[in-house]
Amino acid sequence: MPLAINGRFLGQRVTGVQRFATEICRELDALAGAFRLADARLLRPAGGPPSPFLHLPEDASALLRGQAWEQSELPLRARGRTLVNLGNTAPLAAGRRQLVVIHDAGAFDTPESYSTAFRAWYRALHLALPRVEARIVTVSKFSRGRIAHHLKLDPARIGVMPEGAEHILRAPAASEVLARNGLAPGRYALVVGNPAAHKNLATLAECAGLLGRHGCVLAVAGAADPAVFRQGSAPTTSESVRALGRVSDAELRALYESAICLLFPSRYEGFGLPPLEAMACGCPVIAAAAGAVPEVCGEAALWFDTDGPRRLPDMLARLLEEEGLYDTLRARGLDRAARYTWRGAAERLLELLPEERGA
Repeated sequence: MPLAINGRFLGQRVTGVQRFATEICRELDALAGAFRLADARLLRPAGGPPSPFLHLPEDASALLRGQAWEQSELPLRARGRTLVNLGNTAPLAAGRRQLVVIHDAGAFDTPESYSTAFRAWYRALHLALPRVEARIVTVSKFSRGRIAHHLKLDPARIGVMPEGAEHILRAPAASEVLARNGLAPGRYALVVGNPAAHKNLATLAECAGLLGRHGCVLAVAGAADPAVFRQGSAPTTSESVRALGRVSDAELRALYESAICLLFPSRYEGFGLPPLEAMACGCPVIAAAAGAVPEVCGEAALWFDTDGPRRLPDMLARLLEEEGLYDTLRARGLDRAARYTWRGAAERLLELLPEERGA
């Protein structure tokens, strides 16, 4: 059957899920332009920015918005097509003629990170989608296991596709972000994340002090509240922490390329895109051995335990002091990141589409 793509993500604020949807659609658009994808159509609510996809004809609806559009108008407009939903949600009325990518089981596993209304809706929707025989796909074996557990499914019923990282290399590095924030190349460790509970940013307090003693700082991109690092004997924010706010891809690339390392303490990730982006830019990664990140990064990162003997400050001290470790991790990371591409992800997605069946 021809494809319909749920384009609701185009009107949403860009986080990891919207990044994923955009990059997959970019590759599907390229396949359509090369006549390798016949008659695919992008369905979206009216309004929002124009579609960036040249070869995916657009069908915009002006009646409803948000979840109301997705649950009522979208399945009607997708009739006669296989509907592809890339951002965790999908219309129940589309039944088995659709694929939905559920990125993780966070609404079940880390409820403290979400509002009551959000997690109630996600739990109800995700439990209902298998019952209407929607094809469930996710982005890691870790997420497959957690989703299967909560939805009471055989893991074999859940397809697994990867993500990619080459988008971070698309724009030239905007190195002015360093000077603007008082950062010197090789004199800061980078953090990319938000203050959600599962991101575990509070564990970085001791790292700020360690960096300060080595004449370095902690640069935090995306976190809204740098005060989360003011714990124990950690220096004040102005002394050892630079709060960068939201940054562009070009700025993030420059930050990765000039950092000592990426510190990624998250205790729950369905995939873990920042570590993969960092490795693609030649930035060593120190990460919590939790969620899907070990699956993605393998032996290319240094690992610490969220509740165990391997401590984050010890791993950071090792990177700062052990001769040759930076270069080893950099080379391993570049090799590891090269295995993940958005084209490969899009082609895997097409392999996982539900088989055509009678009504």
